[in-house]
Amino acid sequence: MKPASRSFWLETLPELGKFRITIAVSFTTITGFILATGGLSLTVVLPTLGLFILACGSSALNHYQEAATDAIMERTRNRPIPSGRISLSGALIVGMIWVLTGSVILYLCAGFVALQLGLLALLWYNGVYTPLKKRTAFAVIPGSLIGAIPPAVGWVAGGGAVSDPRIILVAFFFFIWQVPHFWLLLLKYGSEYENAGLPSVTRFYSDSQIRRMTFIWTSGTIATALMIPLFGLITSWVPLVLLLLGCLWLFFAFVGLLKPAGTTLNPGTYFLKINLFAVLVMVSLIMDQFI
Repeated sequence: MKPASRSFWLETLPELGKFRITIAVSFTTITGFILATGGLSLTVVLPTLGLFILACGSSALNHYQEAATDAIMERTRNRPIPSGRISLSGALIVGMIWVLTGSVILYLCAGFVALQLGLLALLWYNGVYTPLKKRTAFAVIPGSLIGAIPPAVGWVAGGGAVSDPRIILVAFFFFIWQVPHFWLLLLKYGSEYENAGLPSVTRFYSDSQIRRMTFIWTSGTIATALMIPLFGLITSWVPLVLLLLGCLWLFFAFVGLLKPAGTTLNPGTYFLKINLFAVLVMVSLIMDQFI
């Protein structure tokens, strides 16, 4: 590890902390905060920063855990550890510093419950999901709990109760959404998982079967999104119409997954669409608080 290197700070650390993913996680945290407070204030900055740093630490520990597998897969062999840009011990040290720093910030600025939720996400990701995906091709289903927690952290930081049915529904939406999100990645990279010795649904099911399962889970994601207005989270007609149009768009966009076997499919396009749908749902939720 060479901390003085400019590329270390600008390239290696952001990749080690999976900044693109953790920034998205931060956005769901902010969404939870806005839903709890009914607005946006500077109070959200430090709790979001705490969770962001904690998530970066969890990601760095994941790099440490999966270094051997990453070295085998084409998609991951250029990650910081396999490429030699940082050592195993260096990644572990950075990860632990991030975890401790994020935990302290989260505790001081959002309270003990928020810290518990943040640590639950870390333990579930690094202690449950990461080992489990080496044993079962369906690890993504329990693993999806990880994405359900950040909006709850924001909600608690904004003074909401973690047992409130409204935030439970929002968390459930992100839980359901993550399954088709991941299976679309398998349609694209499933063979690499198999070559690395990881169990993959592509080993047990054909592409057409995985497409149908993905469509079913996507339909479940849409159904969950349609429940949001029923819980009083969207009451204004503009965000409501936006949500409904988004649900219709996603449904008809994903009907293409049901095309006959052998039909050319670009999983990356569908992956982008389901991610855009998650953004649209968050925008609808946030917009309702300001109308």
